[in-house]
Amino acid sequence: MNPQKKFHLVFSFVMGAMMISLMTFVITWVNVGLGADFLPRWMKAFGIAYVVGVPVIFFLAPVARKLTGRILGVKPA
Repeated sequence: MNPQKKFHLVFSFVMGAMMISLMTFVITWVNVGLGADFLPRWMKAFGIAYVVGVPVIFFLAPVARKLTGRILGVKPA
């Protein structure tokens, strides 16, 4: 695997972990509160969202970069 593809794959896993953990935490907190069952519910939500979210990030990040470049009139790096 070339370094650029490897970077993009690792980026997808890291960005997925950071973004999905924050979003599932907030949404779980809003929906069920910080009760005794919060942690298991959050972990379940995170697991499901991570499996879906990482491939979405992997495939859509390049599209988002290109679209952003078009909107701003610049060529993405």
